[in-house]
Amino acid sequence: MQDGRETGGPHETRGPSAAVHDVVCLGILVADVIARPVDAFPEPGTLALVDSIALRGGGCALNTSSALAKLGLRAAALGKVGTDPFGDYVLGLLADRGVADGGIVRDGSVPTSASVALVDAAGERTFLHVKGASAVVRADELGEAPFAGRALHVAGALVLDELDGEPVAELLAEARRRGLDTSLDTVFDASGRWKRVLPALPHCDLVTPGLEEARAITGERDPARAAERLHELGASVAAVTGGADGCWLSGLGHVPGYSVDAIDGTGAGDAFAAGFLYARLAGRPPEWCARFANAAGALATTEVGAFEGVGDLASTLRLAGLV
Repeated sequence: MQDGRETGGPHETRGPSAAVHDVVCLGILVADVIARPVDAFPEPGTLALVDSIALRGGGCALNTSSALAKLGLRAAALGKVGTDPFGDYVLGLLADRGVADGGIVRDGSVPTSASVALVDAAGERTFLHVKGASAVVRADELGEAPFAGRALHVAGALVLDELDGEPVAELLAEARRRGLDTSLDTVFDASGRWKRVLPALPHCDLVTPGLEEARAITGERDPARAAERLHELGASVAAVTGGADGCWLSGLGHVPGYSVDAIDGTGAGDAFAAGFLYARLAGRPPEWCARFANAAGALATTEVGAFEGVGDLASTLRLAGLV
């Protein structure tokens, strides 16, 4: 490995950390190749120039755990990576960011999940994704690691093929039985199998889907109604994210976002989830949580990459007007 740690054989589970975490983020761990700006695809067989191409960390579990650590919580990432250079890169990033990675499985038979993110001049991004290792992580490989914190957050539902549906529902239900706070964030499901998330909702204290994901899951076009429908389907609290428009919270309605100089929207939804989790664990009321989460998501758009713009606690509180 590039970070000097031994990998063992082709399929290895790294021992769980003895530390107790605030939040365990179970989900997708991804290496992102980001090209910008890409406002249109070039004609087939031709070449187009961009300003930059960069390798960054990505995936909901990596992004959310990193943002939680920057806000000052003890965060752990949990999932599967390959024994390839992208896997080394992801583990190195987690170490650099102070995120525990002791429960992560390494599997030499599959590549690390990877994306190519095409970012336009307005900061909107489009992804090309290889599911890789994240799609084949199984509950029986994880042992007690999902329950080693105050909260379990499933980060990247709908592209966790071996976990989506009943396995994730069972993990969340067990976490609740053990007294953990439970939450789930989705990604856009290109396969259209949206109903796979439904068994998990009754076991979630919080869900944070993006607007298009919430519409697809619920069949509701109106954002506020989509949030309410997610609550009706079992989630204790549903926060539907809408980018610069802020979010829609079940039982409360629209909570406006904050104006920033947005450069890259990659990871903004994950930062939002981290902000909401931070506020929930601090015992804040729902509107406070939503405002803080909106500010966390907004700050994430101010730099290129899913983590580089994420603010610390003080800067997030200032943008949210909560100081």
